[in-house]
Amino acid sequence: MEVVILKDAREVGRAAAAAFAATLRRKPDAVLGLATGSSPLPVYDELARLHAEEGLDFSKASGFALDEYVGLPEDHPESYASVIRRDFASRVNIDQAKVHSPDGRAEDLEAACAAYEAAIEAAGGVDIQILGIGTDGHIGFNEPASSLASRTRIKTLLEQTRKDNARFFDSIDEVPHHVLTQGVGTIMQARHVVLVATGATKAEAVHGLVEGPVTAMCVASVLQFHPRATIIVDEAAASSLRLADYYRHVHDNKPAWQQY
Repeated sequence: MEVVILKDAREVGRAAAAAFAATLRRKPDAVLGLATGSSPLPVYDELARLHAEEGLDFSKASGFALDEYVGLPEDHPESYASVIRRDFASRVNIDQAKVHSPDGRAEDLEAACAAYEAAIEAAGGVDIQILGIGTDGHIGFNEPASSLASRTRIKTLLEQTRKDNARFFDSIDEVPHHVLTQGVGTIMQARHVVLVATGATKAEAVHGLVEGPVTAMCVASVLQFHPRATIIVDEAAASSLRLADYYRHVHDNKPAWQQY
């Protein structure tokens, strides 16, 4: 696990986008793992800038969203299919037919989850996955006590998660109680995981992720077992890390040839 501590959200976004850009330049048909929420927005802003100003090409790439609400129409502005289109896909030259989300409107949700797993496998697996982290340490919608071997499935949201997401809706009553989410085991199969976190409210979760025990009570801590996990945080989100000075030293002395 590589821990990178940067000044602010803008620098975090630039660093994470650089990892995505390096993947695309090395493998133009890369499979991108896409997250929603506030944390990835600076990453998508920087990827859009790289596309517009430096010609970063997404035309051969494909993408898979982490999750989707159950029951929201696909064209609902807060469905994650809509959010991914708005925040990322519409701003670059990716073929939007190749940007996939779990089918939260399916009559048979279990079959929809199995189909999503099969689609990721058929695409060759995710090359690079962007992740945020919840204040309770969840990744995707794998809430505390989720199985660390889980696959794509239906999950019931904690009330705290619904409250956190209510800012995107007119009221908390509109926030669905259920989602389809890639499982922890699914996420762990991505070849490179880039987790971003900003702000003091994420400090405890980041500490649990990086320095705590591996436990389902902080699901993100399982990334300690990932062969290539890059954790990029701002100073506020790093404020509870005991070894923060060491992580800064490692980053400051990183060999020029070693990419994120």
